[in-house]
Amino acid sequence: MQIWNCAGCDHTLYFDNFTCLRCGAALGFLPDRMEMAALQAEGGGELWLPVQAAEAEGYRRCANASAHDACNWMVPAADSDPYCVACRLNRTIPDLSAGNNLALWKRLEAEKRRLVYGLMRLGLPVIGKPDDPERGVAFDFLADPDPQFREGPGVVTGHADGVITLNVAEADDAVRERMRQDMAEPYRTILGHFRHESGHYYWDRLVRDSNWLETVRERFGDESLDYGEALERHYQVGPPPDWSERFVSHYASSHPWEDWAESWAHYLHIVDTLETAWQLGMRVRPKVDEAEELSLDSHRDPYRESRFQVLMDAWTPLTVALNNLNRSMGQPDAYPFVLAAEPLAKLELVHDIVCAQRSA
Repeated sequence: MQIWNCAGCDHTLYFDNFTCLRCGAALGFLPDRMEMAALQAEGGGELWLPVQAAEAEGYRRCANASAHDACNWMVPAADSDPYCVACRLNRTIPDLSAGNNLALWKRLEAEKRRLVYGLMRLGLPVIGKPDDPERGVAFDFLADPDPQFREGPGVVTGHADGVITLNVAEADDAVRERMRQDMAEPYRTILGHFRHESGHYYWDRLVRDSNWLETVRERFGDESLDYGEALERHYQVGPPPDWSERFVSHYASSHPWEDWAESWAHYLHIVDTLETAWQLGMRVRPKVDEAEELSLDSHRDPYRESRFQVLMDAWTPLTVALNNLNRSMGQPDAYPFVLAAEPLAKLELVHDIVCAQRSA
């Protein structure tokens, strides 16, 4: 994730900021510029101009900002849609007057914006169903008093025909922690859900009807295997004993579609975390002899890196540093994974497909 400077006072700005904490300037993320900007109101507050950007034609606040204080993304004044490019992807939101739905939904929206930001930085198509009913994407955020978080028939969380559905209870820390324990998923997060389900969507967009299909089948397996039976077998029997040598997670072993989606999500985790390290100017220089493989000097934009090995050369020392810092604070590993050769080859194929799409 990028960081920015306030144009009014030069204070550091972060992706989730609504207001500059030093000078109090109103802030908004400009998706067309991919930057966080200090804003000045024009025309009675309906129009906002970026400070020190005289060429800008002006922006409006997203309708979810004015109605619910739930979004910091802006809409170009010339755009007739009241919602920003992230919020307009919503097809269904829960009843915000019921229970804790408003607070939970706002957490979902914050993580969804991170997903959309990453997809846009990768140069991937992010088009809503109103603009492309056949191939567009939409989000349904549903409330269920007794949530069950398994994918498949009759279950809320999942993807089908471009619609990504998430139960708002996933934004409840206590509920999500219980499900993390029950389903043995050490890395269960809201953002992880979004990235995983987006993987199913981009399978349809980038793989299913493309020249990549046979290559992906060779690496991930035949996705025509019965999906329902595969999931049922996974939940009853569990992953194969050697799953860590072949898959990025035990859930990835359930079916080739899930292998792809888990690998896709993992790739998005990697590039976004590496961008944060790059923006912070992070360096890792272990004070021991012969530790060059654990050295990091983050000076490249990972979202524009064409060589997968460059990403991995930076990723390994960063995760070693993160895990050891967490242990020093008495916390579990920030990155509880060890990537074997086969999962790495799958991640590289995801990278190649993303790069090809960006080039196209």
